[in-house]
Amino acid sequence: MRPSSEPPPPTLSPVANERHRKIMSLLHQQTSLSVAQLAHLLGVSEVTVRKDLTQLEQQQMLYRVHGSAILANPYIQDRHVNDKEKLFSDEKRAIGTYAAQLVEPRDTILIASGTTTLAMARAIRGVEELTAITTSLSVASTLAENDDCTVIQLGGILRTSSFSVVGPFAEQMLRQFSCSKLFFGMDGFDLDYGVTTTNLMGGHLALMMIDTVQKVIALVDSSKFGRRGFCKMCDIDRIDMVITDDGVSPVVVEQLQEAGIDVRIVEVSRPALP
Repeated sequence: MRPSSEPPPPTLSPVANERHRKIMSLLHQQTSLSVAQLAHLLGVSEVTVRKDLTQLEQQQMLYRVHGSAILANPYIQDRHVNDKEKLFSDEKRAIGTYAAQLVEPRDTILIASGTTTLAMARAIRGVEELTAITTSLSVASTLAENDDCTVIQLGGILRTSSFSVVGPFAEQMLRQFSCSKLFFGMDGFDLDYGVTTTNLMGGHLALMMIDTVQKVIALVDSSKFGRRGFCKMCDIDRIDMVITDDGVSPVVVEQLQEAGIDVRIVEVSRPALP
């Protein structure tokens, strides 16, 4: 029984119900839509659209962010790396395998912490005279099994949730290096706001890593687009290449390419549904 303090849901007209259905259909086709775009597509006023979005948000059907509507909650909470590794594992494995193919003999690369970069480290094999610098204990121990790779583990404060280091000691070490490529993941990739993480010190260290390399390569499974973490790492114009999976929206791909980013889309082999 509904608590007496909670108002009953509004009774909608058939016309309003049809608008709501169209709004949800449009959002499933695109990453986000502004109030102005929806008003144009539906042939109604922006006041009407705002009222519709308020009702849909109350039903937890969508989220409203800066005058736009999106399907997924854009704000991300920090999670333990063991929990993250279970999410979108097929996508991360495919992205990591593709990224590993971009590593060349005698490269000096930076690899940030994360489950997708760990998948990449597992796929690196037989690259002659490779030097890899990393913040991640898991990445370092994985690469240490490769006889062709010299591994440099940055020191610092250990984040137990990610098995990676952050803080001034890691930053001080990082200032001593200049590298060819950075491979990094993130918690959120918002085309307007930028690239974000859930940890303040991790975000600052990531920005320093970006300043240290010639080419910045972001490993982003498609679930990360349109989402935000607590701390901004950089604007998207600092990124040279995005590697993502085939679940990405064509609208996102077009916007990334318009921003001058080289987009690589990896096909993912997913288990068949029963």
